[in-house]
Amino acid sequence: MITANELSGVLGMMPAFATADATDIRATQTIAVDNLKEGVDKIIKDGVNNIATTGTYGECYNLLFDEFKTLCVATVEAVKKRVPLFLGVTSPNPREVIQKMNFVKDLGADGVLLGVPYYETLHVQDAIKFYHDIADLFPTLNIVIYHNPGNHKFTIPVAAFRELVKKPNIIGMKDSHRTTQAFLNLQKIVRGKISVFVNQTQLHPYYAMGAAGCWSTEVWMGPWPILYLVEQARKGDIAKMIEVIDDLGGIGAGKPVPGAGNKRPAEFADYCKVGPTRVPFVTFPEVELDKAHKRAAHWMELNKKYRPLVEALRSRSAA
Repeated sequence: MITANELSGVLGMMPAFATADATDIRATQTIAVDNLKEGVDKIIKDGVNNIATTGTYGECYNLLFDEFKTLCVATVEAVKKRVPLFLGVTSPNPREVIQKMNFVKDLGADGVLLGVPYYETLHVQDAIKFYHDIADLFPTLNIVIYHNPGNHKFTIPVAAFRELVKKPNIIGMKDSHRTTQAFLNLQKIVRGKISVFVNQTQLHPYYAMGAAGCWSTEVWMGPWPILYLVEQARKGDIAKMIEVIDDLGGIGAGKPVPGAGNKRPAEFADYCKVGPTRVPFVTFPEVELDKAHKRAAHWMELNKKYRPLVEALRSRSAA
């Protein structure tokens, strides 16, 4: 078991590395295991601090149970306890969550990434009870709350955390849905108990307010801009943080095409082999494909800019 204070830096939200036939509705095993292991090993060596699988970017909604098991085993084998690892077990069906939890509980991950059962909007008390039930049933697994109001049709109110912090194995949250005032109020409740990761573009000003770090899907095109951003946050260099965040919001940023469109840029980047988007998301307008190619190209330019800066910081630290 680890504690909230051990979670910080960059939380890499992992894609569900896809085989070439993942676009085929008849395919039954679409996890590209070798590409997954290669990508995970590379990103850990390059400096990402934490990894979480099977969120939306990792297609929690779009894998068969056998594929989920393959992904979990391969990721644990690739991580090798080098960084905290949280296996995503979110499902619209709470009984399927239990099925997934029973599978992952002894694999060797540090815990799970867990969103509320979705499809129909939950009552707040049912959401609290759901997290309490899971925490009690699996006391040796840490839980990182996966807060995604857009896809889960539910916003966890700040007041609910007065109950959620009562479970010591709820230690983190992936979040990006608070105003600055709401975030300050949240920190009064969770500080030291639940480490909150905000979106990469929110690290300023939220880091100064208590965020443990940021989550990112785009690190799988290369982690260097985000690693540099986190280092500037730790140093308190606001001007440099703003510069990086401005760069992140450059070409191709913004809301992707619905579905798995946010994965397309990584498919066209040169960092790791994430594979194609899975069925049913196989038809993309030319304008969206062009946007994805441009986003990938922009990110590769950011890697060229920020990798030397990160490596220089590391050299100075080592000296």
